[in-house]
Amino acid sequence: MRIVQVKTSRGVRAAVVESPIQLRLIDYPGGTYELAQAALAAGASLVEFIECHRSHELLDYHQTLDMGLLLPPVTHPDPAHCYVTGTGLTHLGSADTRSAMHAKAQLSDDELTDSMRMFNMGVEGGKPLPGKEGAQPEWFYKGDGSIVVAPESPFAVPSFAQDAGEEPELVGIYINANDGTPFRLGYAVGNEFSDHVTERANYLWLAHSKLRACSFGPELLLGELPDHLEGTSRIVRDGQTLWEKPFLTGEANMAHSLSNLEHHHFKYPQFRQPGDVHVHYFGTATLSFADGIRVQDGDRFEIELPALGRALRNPVKFTKDEAINLQHVRPL
Repeated sequence: MRIVQVKTSRGVRAAVVESPIQLRLIDYPGGTYELAQAALAAGASLVEFIECHRSHELLDYHQTLDMGLLLPPVTHPDPAHCYVTGTGLTHLGSADTRSAMHAKAQLSDDELTDSMRMFNMGVEGGKPLPGKEGAQPEWFYKGDGSIVVAPESPFAVPSFAQDAGEEPELVGIYINANDGTPFRLGYAVGNEFSDHVTERANYLWLAHSKLRACSFGPELLLGELPDHLEGTSRIVRDGQTLWEKPFLTGEANMAHSLSNLEHHHFKYPQFRQPGDVHVHYFGTATLSFADGIRVQDGDRFEIELPALGRALRNPVKFTKDEAINLQHVRPL
């Protein structure tokens, strides 16, 4: 089952994707967050709860898109209680691009970069046996729910950015129960969107390069995820494909198991606060930046993972050239 969130005259609602052209509203007030809370309270799975609340009301999927009514598939009523995070160097082959970007970093251990050493840790210990703790992945923070851009909506590129590059990724979406137990709602296609020029200048600026907008969806896949997923990442300029490349994801193509990545995120008590939502990007192995592409104003990112439904599309909007507004903090 795949679901979306849409704006209606009665507020935000969730809907089941019946077909590529048709949505069926779920007969329950509120969106996916409210559905998840109700399913937890009822002791039911999200799929079971939705099956009991299908309505007879249908929506035209294309019209919903054209009217700009599509939202991210999960949102928190208070964006400050939605954490957007991610892990890198998780995919087989992902270290090559990163290592090349960081080639000027300090070399050690037989000329291995820090990136390659981190990647090797994942290959050797990222898929532990059940009940065992595996190798820690690289981890980063992107922001709270305020930085999430709806599918089809533009990424705003800040004036201080050095680059605006796509990162096609698999995303896990979670909610914490009242006792703090994390529950996975499902998976979505994601564009993690980073500043690769800033990251390449010094890998210690990775944290800065990640503090950008992001998007995921438009559809949320409920239930099990295939081990092998094949997708396509594309940049369209003036109606023509500027760049296109296939990518692989899913556990069969990763150095880490998803459960290991989840453990190393939720092991921290601050990420197990009741009611919080977590949007976690699982990493990429394909970047247009590695092929010398520089994104321009008006370009559109398109990321397809057919097993997860409709492609995620976002245009890019650069802010006008202007001096950076220096932030002066005042004493209170």
